[in-house]
Amino acid sequence: MAVWDKNLLWSFMFLLAGAVGQTVIYPLTSTCAVRGSTVTLPCTFTPRKSFSDGWREVPLKIVRVRWCKNHEICQGSTPSVFDINSTNSDPRYQYLGDMKTNCTLQIRDVQQGDSATFRFRMEADHPEGHFINRTGVTVRVDDGSKIIIISSSDDKKLSRGETVTLLCASVCTFHQLEVTWFKDGHTFSDTGPSLRLHSLTAEDSGNYTCALKKNMKTLSEPYSLQVEAGAGGNLPPIPGVVFVVLLAVIALVLFIIERRLRAAEDQRAAEPS
Repeated sequence: MAVWDKNLLWSFMFLLAGAVGQTVIYPLTSTCAVRGSTVTLPCTFTPRKSFSDGWREVPLKIVRVRWCKNHEICQGSTPSVFDINSTNSDPRYQYLGDMKTNCTLQIRDVQQGDSATFRFRMEADHPEGHFINRTGVTVRVDDGSKIIIISSSDDKKLSRGETVTLLCASVCTFHQLEVTWFKDGHTFSDTGPSLRLHSLTAEDSGNYTCALKKNMKTLSEPYSLQVEAGAGGNLPPIPGVVFVVLLAVIALVLFIIERRLRAAEDQRAAEPS
């Protein structure tokens, strides 16, 4: 084989290896987010390490990463929701990745305008290292109007001392929701999607509701929780003991009276008529 043919073959092999090794992977190609909540778009990428200029292998270095909305190429002056080289990015879009393998994007305070397809693009110090996965991640935004409470227990009547967890969720998701919890109209300090009630007492009985922290119009239907005292629970410890002692004394007195009555009857029966 001629020297020129060998060089051409090696160049083709380097090009093929670079193309195969260069990837952007979206574990989720579509997701749902509640308006006002936070959604995370997982993403990983593998940059191209080098390319051949026909004579030698030239190393590549990633110098720019960016996310665009509703644009298949995301290059040049295309508006970005995040650009590592720009200081004008919307603070709602947080890049949780790096310049090596992680390209995860987080969207906070999701708005209706975030219903779109987001794509990640990496750029190297040479155009041979530029790459974008056009599949992207499609986000569907739900207004969160259907907020419900899900309980870890199927029984709404629980006994004193038990534990129950209430989950505030929407038809879309319950992950990363910031909510406000209420009991009989009074606000809890908890803001997470789950509310854990342990060592239940009668004071925990009541109607529980929740709503998105930034949208009180999403208030859920009340969830009624009733904590039962249980067997003997209506009596405090000390009066309960006294009650048992009294029962024993009464039983003893009745037993003594019964024996005396029987003895009297036996004596009368033994007397001559």
